[in-house]
Amino acid sequence: MKKVKNAFPHDFLWGGAVAACQIEGAYNVDGRGLSSSDVHMYSKNLNRSNVSKEGGGTRAEILSYIEDDKNYYPKRYGIDFYHTYKEDLALLAEMGFRTFRTSISWSRIFPKGDETEPNEKGLAFYDRLIDEIRKNGMEPIITISHYDMPLHLILEYGGFANRKVADFFVRYASAVLDRYKDKVKYWIVFNQINLLQYCSWGSIGLLDDYAGDLEEAKFQAAHHQFVANALVYEYGKNLKPDMQIGTMVADCTYYPNSCKPEDVVLTMKRNRMQYFYTDVQLRGEYPAYAVRFLEENGWNIKMEAGDEEIIRRNKQDFLAISYYSSKVVDADCCGMDARDVIQNPNLKPTPWEWRMDPLGFYNCLSQYWDRYQVPIMIAENGFGAIDTVEENGEIHDAYRIDYYRQHILQMKECIKDGVDIFAYCAWGPIDLVSSSTAEMSKRYGFIYVDQDDEGRGSKTRSRKDSFYWYKKVIASDGEDLE
Repeated sequence: MKKVKNAFPHDFLWGGAVAACQIEGAYNVDGRGLSSSDVHMYSKNLNRSNVSKEGGGTRAEILSYIEDDKNYYPKRYGIDFYHTYKEDLALLAEMGFRTFRTSISWSRIFPKGDETEPNEKGLAFYDRLIDEIRKNGMEPIITISHYDMPLHLILEYGGFANRKVADFFVRYASAVLDRYKDKVKYWIVFNQINLLQYCSWGSIGLLDDYAGDLEEAKFQAAHHQFVANALVYEYGKNLKPDMQIGTMVADCTYYPNSCKPEDVVLTMKRNRMQYFYTDVQLRGEYPAYAVRFLEENGWNIKMEAGDEEIIRRNKQDFLAISYYSSKVVDADCCGMDARDVIQNPNLKPTPWEWRMDPLGFYNCLSQYWDRYQVPIMIAENGFGAIDTVEENGEIHDAYRIDYYRQHILQMKECIKDGVDIFAYCAWGPIDLVSSSTAEMSKRYGFIYVDQDDEGRGSKTRSRKDSFYWYKKVIASDGEDLE
């Protein structure tokens, strides 16, 4: 009989995660082309509690954003990590980070996306960045696509709804695997591949007026990403067999609003359509329930000969999960649309309505482990909040410490249950531009960046209370959480 593990393993990868499009800036430096992230405008009038989508728009709107010189587009500038990465990584190393997850900007490597040869200056930047990560004693985890697609591929081809874009992506991914195969062991191909209903702009590059039936186009794009992911996996494993390549989802495990059978069954069906993405990539085929769902909605997903075999023979090595909060499904007011949810009245509200639920973390990890029995990486987990800088420059963020403490405790409970978790990447360890709202004031970091929502400020980095707390957590392998 197996013995129960009562602690985090000593080789556990403690660290943090960011995305190129939220931190790098330098959007027009060293040959980088315009990206989908570069046209996400900051709005002073945004409704934080009800963000319907992350950027995007119609073709006409996107073209107008490209020419706009009056409004502010924060992801073009990030926190200037492109020029400050050495200093920033040194701060993470001071905390004792063992791993650092970041992404590669596709348009830095292929500025338009359909070129045949990569941009050497872009590759050289990531040479320097990855070398610096390793120099600071961290295992690099690289995401190949994190809401950062060359804008040309959207306007000219229609994003991932067009099969050609999947081919362009495989060319790009192969180029970075070739370049960094001896420096990077862990790879995530697509960030949060299941969030296409929420993040169809950043994830699949879908214009709001791309097609008459946008839902069908989203699932067509998802199929193209499944195939592309499988082909990238195959290429990487042939290149270097011990390379670890995984899929990533955002947790969307919902609760039923009551024990009413209608609530329970609808929630089961909703959760199952979230497992659809991992069923395809970890079990190797489209599950019957998903085929039925697509057919009953009249959505015809075009597959090329050999697609199903490509997916079948390239099951992913691990599952990466992002987890922040949980939501509820009620059959009286919700349907099968992934955006159709209500808030849990038993959890405390936040300005962005990401209600803290540590037990939901335990639940989601347990469900995924029971279903797949593959190694799990926590690719993102964090708490966005409005921080206050005291007159003496200190930032007291006990609320962030409390969030992490409770979630790490639940992660430890999963490990006691036998769940194979090998990495924990706090999101994002240094303040960055919010993916959903393009704000700086939604702060996640252990490190404060003096920059406001419109890019003003000294950009000076400061350690928050949580900086010293997380340093202690890492040094004790998750034992000292006080």
